[in-house]
Amino acid sequence: MKIDDIDAFVEVIRCQSISHAAESLQLTQPAITRRVQNFEQALGVELFDRNTKPLKPTLIGTRVYEQCRLILREMDALRELVATDAPPTGVLRLGVPQTIGDVVLLDALKHLRTEYADLRAQVATGWGSQLVGKIERGELDAAVALFPAGKIFPDNVVGESIGKMELVVVCAKAQLPKKPCKLADVYQNGWILNPDGCGFRAGLQRTLSDQGLALRVNLETFGTELQLGLVADGLGLGLVPRPLLERSAQREHLAVMPLKDFKPVMDLWLIYPHFLGNLQGPVDAFGQWVAASLHKVREVA
Repeated sequence: MKIDDIDAFVEVIRCQSISHAAESLQLTQPAITRRVQNFEQALGVELFDRNTKPLKPTLIGTRVYEQCRLILREMDALRELVATDAPPTGVLRLGVPQTIGDVVLLDALKHLRTEYADLRAQVATGWGSQLVGKIERGELDAAVALFPAGKIFPDNVVGESIGKMELVVVCAKAQLPKKPCKLADVYQNGWILNPDGCGFRAGLQRTLSDQGLALRVNLETFGTELQLGLVADGLGLGLVPRPLLERSAQREHLAVMPLKDFKPVMDLWLIYPHFLGNLQGPVDAFGQWVAASLHKVREVA
């Protein structure tokens, strides 16, 4: 019974596909099939119902899968035990939200290159839920993401809150109400938001729904600066992190909507798998530099 066979078995169940498992492990499909068959022969049981599509585990296969996850976790712990003291080298796979990547990355990557010269950063962007999924699947070593305080992460993902980020509703200066108001007073103006999948948009939609109000999207587009430009032109309301508003070229043409019943604050989370070995130091430092970058933006503003 080999660890490689266990790894292949777990990946096939996770991906529900031999081809996707092969791609994930960078092996051929025949190699994955052979490893799974070797594992079944070693145990003397059939682990998959091969008459189903997508491929599904048998009842005993599901129980074996749960045990194998524990075994692989312990193997990770063992590797970490012997690897922690070695200097970090190779690739550090990082993830950042699309919304704040242009604000936090430049300084953080510069510090990483200076402090860890033998590490090469590889960066992916995505929504918070996508980044968590990539951590779960072992596709990233760490990520920063925006979630509400008290966010509960999957068992194999560690989450550390490293800062707070205020979100603000913005409008064109000419559209600013003369006195504080509520969402119900302005929601019909419509919104300029990120496409579906954005946590900011989902939070706004929940708040509106709780009040029996509909989310009216005038325009959806990626890019905070583009959104703020459209808001400044009077095409709708925007919802952005305050640090991004403060550094925007559109800042002088915008105003923060004084809403009495909607003042969202998100936590900035550093997320990573339980066992990082000698990458733990660089990951912790990356989180600190990202938090410092956001603080720096507020100070400059």
